Amino acid sequence: MKFDYATPYPSLRLPVFARNVVATSHSLAVQAGLRILQQGGNAVDAAVATAAVKTLVEPVSNGLGSDAFCILWDGQQLHGLNASGPAPQAWTPEYFRRKYGADAATPPMRGIDSVTVPGMVRGWVALSERFGKLPFADLLAPAIEIAERGYLVAPVVRQKWAAATPLLRSLPGFAQTFLPWGRAPEVGELFCFPAAARALRAIAHNRGEAFYTGEIAEALVRFSQEQGGALTLADLAAYRPEWVTPISRDYRGHTLHEIPPNGQGIAALMALGILEKFDIAALPVDSVASQHLQIEAMKLAFADVYRYVAEPSSMAMTPAQMLDDAYLATRARLIDMKKAQDFKAGNPVRGGTVYLTTADESGMMVSFIQSNYMGFGSGCVEPGFGISLQNRGHGFSLKEGSPNLVAPGKRPFHTIIPAFLTQDGQPVMSFGVMGGNMQPQGHLQTLVRMLDYRQNPQAACDAPRWRFNTGLEINIEGTMNPAVAQGLAALGHRVEVINDSYQDFGAGQFIWRMGDPAVEGYVAASDPRRDGLAAGF
Repeated sequence: MKFDYATPYPSLRLPVFARNVVATSHSLAVQAGLRILQQGGNAVDAAVATAAVKTLVEPVSNGLGSDAFCILWDGQQLHGLNASGPAPQAWTPEYFRRKYGADAATPPMRGIDSVTVPGMVRGWVALSERFGKLPFADLLAPAIEIAERGYLVAPVVRQKWAAATPLLRSLPGFAQTFLPWGRAPEVGELFCFPAAARALRAIAHNRGEAFYTGEIAEALVRFSQEQGGALTLADLAAYRPEWVTPISRDYRGHTLHEIPPNGQGIAALMALGILEKFDIAALPVDSVASQHLQIEAMKLAFADVYRYVAEPSSMAMTPAQMLDDAYLATRARLIDMKKAQDFKAGNPVRGGTVYLTTADESGMMVSFIQSNYMGFGSGCVEPGFGISLQNRGHGFSLKEGSPNLVAPGKRPFHTIIPAFLTQDGQPVMSFGVMGGNMQPQGHLQTLVRMLDYRQNPQAACDAPRWRFNTGLEINIEGTMNPAVAQGLAALGHRVEVINDSYQDFGAGQFIWRMGDPAVEGYVAASDPRRDGLAAGF
């Protein structure tokens, strides 16, 4: 595909061209990945090294207690990895009702009873063992060095850190670990993380077993018990990540691949399947009509996803039923170009996150995402090893009949979704857009810009975005043309303009293959809404 390399939107970034590339939301993590590539590692090795550094330099979004997902091209075919952890064996609806009352609708948003088994570390190990070239311990060396020596806090990270502090400072281990000054750090202030260095050394020493069966596992269970939690050594020891086959759908001569449920990637596939029924390229790229059509397609997809998607064994509908072309055509016919609507779920039977991507000149490409869910996650931090624990348990329901009803060993509904684009069975782009339910919305908006309007990846990344919330409510980025906001409001959308883009509009990283990786290489883009960059050699 020939892109338009104009720069139509204000940005701090330009496209990056190289044969070996890393793109993510913090520059030190990018450099760690490049360091591993220069040492002879491949894109998987670089991804693990980058991910390890991300737990340190962007603790506002992920940590060693995170979950992860990955889609990678190994040079011959695509592979998917679901490294999301399940509920402890003690978790039942009765467990939460006893503790939080009969009217509780979900497990708590914060605290120890929002913590599921962390899957990320064994996800790193699984990737390294199956596809890596370098010893696993080598991949964690950059992170260990940064944890011990410290790093200067970046502006966007500091913003999120300060925002979370009033909410979380009273939770166990948070202030001890993340507020050594009694406050959030200032921009450019040195933050050292010796507890995390201790954890990373233990993880490196025995390929992650310290985390699931050794000294870290014992510390996590002891910490959980002290706070009244349910996590056990058996819960940790039993966990294994799952290799999965990505689900996919064609769009404009390309194929988008996403991780199957329990993730929400199917929302992007459904929205694109609906959008494909329209000639959106005939509409001006930043017009009211183009944005309205995308918003309505996304709303239709979410209506079904929130009704049906869960752990696959608990779903009443299969992904194939939800992606059926005839069904999506019936959903597309519900769109009214003259007004916004509040859609409900159809019947398919009848009809706080970090993302990184790496690529090397051998052709291997990795799309990887890890997250504590809501920023610092549960707010609970095991202080001896600096393990900030996710709050994915909040994604469960306590309502009988819900596909996401909590159960022992069950995985919750997940928001984090890496993505991958192919054409005629060959790799085209590894990419992702961080930010809760913004992720499939970001996949939709950026792909439409690239595939329908031929905008280059950096321009598609820079462009102003919208975000659907619920009902008729949408947020619009402050950089969007005011006439577009007014036009959407005239159609019935309840528009709120947001000038703070950190959480509301996500952050993307993109690597597009230009041809033979050893010759032409790749073009990469990194979102200016974060502290990161794309870089390569």
